[in-house]
Amino acid sequence: MRTFKLILLVVILAFVTAIVGASWFTARHLPMRSDPTGFSVPPGASLRTAAQAIEAAGIDLPAWQLELLGRVLGRSTKIKAGSYEVEEGLTALALLDKLTRGDVTQGELVLVEGKTFRQFRAVLNEHPDLSHDSLKLSDVQILARLGAKEPHPEGLFFPDTYLFDKGSSDLDVLRRAYRSMQPRLAAAWEKRDVTLPVKTPYELLILASIVEKETGVPTDRPQVAAVFVNRLRRGMLLQTDPTVIYGLGERFDGNLRKIDLLTDTPWNTYTRVGLPPTPIAMPGLASLQAVAKPPPSDMLYFVARGDGSSEFSTTLDEHNSAVAKYQKR
Repeated sequence: MRTFKLILLVVILAFVTAIVGASWFTARHLPMRSDPTGFSVPPGASLRTAAQAIEAAGIDLPAWQLELLGRVLGRSTKIKAGSYEVEEGLTALALLDKLTRGDVTQGELVLVEGKTFRQFRAVLNEHPDLSHDSLKLSDVQILARLGAKEPHPEGLFFPDTYLFDKGSSDLDVLRRAYRSMQPRLAAAWEKRDVTLPVKTPYELLILASIVEKETGVPTDRPQVAAVFVNRLRRGMLLQTDPTVIYGLGERFDGNLRKIDLLTDTPWNTYTRVGLPPTPIAMPGLASLQAVAKPPPSDMLYFVARGDGSSEFSTTLDEHNSAVAKYQKR
């Protein structure tokens, strides 16, 4: 009888010790090498792999302990991939909750309407939260990685705000931006005025990029689109400065000279009739829609007023008067 009581007491003490130990383990604040500490869980990773990554990142939690906790609580198969960031004061249980919720940290990249692909690449290359896998790739190689059929990258990426897990490949962001443009361009083409003087969705994209660069205020965009459509219909030169600037590339120093307007390049719409061979920037949705269905108009010219808006004219005489008023004063 005395032996039984002794065994029972040992069992009870062991149980209490286990309870106290488990409570301490799940409730203690985990020491960290740095605050905050970041780590990544790759897609398809097991809890063991995630626990090892956490330990390697400098969080004082032996991998086997986190793995054991996950198995005891039935969460070993419920962790989510992604980039995580944790701060001092975190417990093992809170860390496991974070992993199973997929409470990942996200980076943000904003693509602005009217920016060029060269500018887009510069933003990607400087972003601290991306893995720069495109850094040593040419434009052609990037398009191949994305599975794009177009030979030139300009205008193919939809300007928007893109969220991503920190540490993601910049190629993933490029791929999302490319795929985001495709349905929007297709929708604009499907809803277009069938009398437009453009033959393909790509030509519509080119024209939309010009409208994007020439629009100072949103309310002018439909009329800007109408002017260029009217000029194309009449076989007139588009004579738009942004195309010339694009053709100059890195040679453009911020000052467009008369000699630049007279120097022929594939993008110089002062020397060549029709559209340039590629877009000149990333057009937004509003420019795609404006070009697809421009309003009825007989306007053929416009000039910047100096406040972001434009003065539109139907005749060259009216246009010259507007130029004298707003540009030569």
